[in-house]
Amino acid sequence: MARYFDIHPQDPQPRAITQLVDLLRSGGLIAYPTDSSFALGCALGNREGLDRIRAIRELDSKHHFTLVCSNFAQLGKYVEMNNDVFRAVKAATPGQYTFILKASREAPKAMLQPKTKTVGVRIPRHNVTLALLQAMGEPISSSTLILPGSQTPLTEGWVVNDEIGTELDAVIDCGECGIEATTVVDLSGDEVTILRYGAGDPTPFESDV
Repeated sequence: MARYFDIHPQDPQPRAITQLVDLLRSGGLIAYPTDSSFALGCALGNREGLDRIRAIRELDSKHHFTLVCSNFAQLGKYVEMNNDVFRAVKAATPGQYTFILKASREAPKAMLQPKTKTVGVRIPRHNVTLALLQAMGEPISSSTLILPGSQTPLTEGWVVNDEIGTELDAVIDCGECGIEATTVVDLSGDEVTILRYGAGDPTPFESDV
């Protein structure tokens, strides 16, 4: 059963953040709030954690996992961007977007889409998530918490705990969470493609960057 962490939304308790970092680094899987709904997350290199996410969400090998990063410099380490894409992504982060980009050599191979060698990246605008990421010192491997058969993500900690608490190691509840999934923008090819319309304004990406 998941440990339930009630964390202050504006001033996250350092002790709780440290406990969550230890849990992630020891192979744990968590559900955590972002500016765009709840997400499932595990540490980089945690293949078992990714398999657990796939099982909970019933995902296939085509799914793009997301590297949730604390800042733009960290994001840039794991993906390849030309100058136009660099400017477009930088202008939209932090924010309610997930960008699909060609992975760099630094990106964990277990997270890559097998055929295209692409990966999702994002920087949320959420105090608790950023505090956790900064304490980790590296991105969290993540996926939006949308359960099988549903079109919308989970947005409340107690609901997450009731629904899938037995399949997780921790649930973070801070009372503040986005209610809509990210807008997913594929910038990995010659044309810009919006794969999912969500919380982020799609207008800047509805014409080529």
